Amino acid sequence: MADTNAVAAVPLLAGTAAPDFTLQSAPDQTVSLRACRGQPVILAFYPADWSPVCGDQMALYNEVLSEFQGYGAKLLGISVDGAWCHRAFADQRKLHFPLLADFEPKGAVARRYGVYRDGDGFSERALFVIDGEGIIRWSYVSPVGVNPGADGILRALAAVAGERTHA
Repeated sequence: MADTNAVAAVPLLAGTAAPDFTLQSAPDQTVSLRACRGQPVILAFYPADWSPVCGDQMALYNEVLSEFQGYGAKLLGISVDGAWCHRAFADQRKLHFPLLADFEPKGAVARRYGVYRDGDGFSERALFVIDGEGIIRWSYVSPVGVNPGADGILRALAAVAGERTHA
């Protein structure tokens, strides 16, 4: 049950340096944001594996993954679920991008990005596009029960790509 007295999360905004992190992508593998420098990164925080909206959102991103990659971007899904849960979810959904476990300490990365829901014990459904220098260029928080789609991500990637060509 949601805590109706919980303070709304305040996500990091465009122009902010993206906090670095290292999270498990599999029981025996990790991914760090620092290792992705030099390319745009999409962080897709979501509440939990196996929920209907999260499943639809991750399936959509899997379908448009080639469009994200067309901008040279790397997609990282992040939730408070553990690496084993992510593995089962990704295998069942045939996902072709890493799901990262913000598991222990629970929600530590989501907290650093301002998108952890203390009263609920999971993250907001939040999106961040980070440029190759590690700066957040776009962020968006969707209502938990709404799939935010991919249009905002694609517009943000196009803007980052346009700025690279004009630099």
